[in-house]
Amino acid sequence: MGELTLVPIERIERAILFLRGHKVMLDSDLAELYGVPTGALNRAVKRNLERFPADFMFQLVEDEEEILICQIGISRRHGGSRHRPFAFTEQGVAMLSSVLRSPRAVRVNIDIMRAFVHLRQLLQSNAELARKLVELEKKVDAQFKVVFDAIRGLMAPPERPKGRIGFGE
Repeated sequence: MGELTLVPIERIERAILFLRGHKVMLDSDLAELYGVPTGALNRAVKRNLERFPADFMFQLVEDEEEILICQIGISRRHGGSRHRPFAFTEQGVAMLSSVLRSPRAVRVNIDIMRAFVHLRQLLQSNAELARKLVELEKKVDAQFKVVFDAIRGLMAPPERPKGRIGFGE
């Protein structure tokens, strides 16, 4: 595990987006990481489309592209682009290793897979932390209820024995 990475995991994690309920990477970011032009990456994918079903890769619709341009500042590509970006899910990125066979592509792909695993672990640990927090809040609420009941009991005036009304013995 002591291997040096070609691309820092932080750089890869910044390129992972959440679209249509999936963690994805855009074709332009992948091409940059692999050190190839975006067009070359897309041509390699198109020559092997049978390897990229809809749950591995999809093309952004106009609204999604506009949102990304506004939110994270993806480029409109100088001179205009002929197509909207493609988004690759984790499985699609893994499949790219069978399409792009350069030594750099193989090493970068390993780094990307590790980044996806790291993000999954972070999300899992955050979910576990949230679950523990809910449990703690339930315990604390119950404990504080007892404390508050005790305080209210101390604050209430003591009950006086009721005297009899009228004349009597």
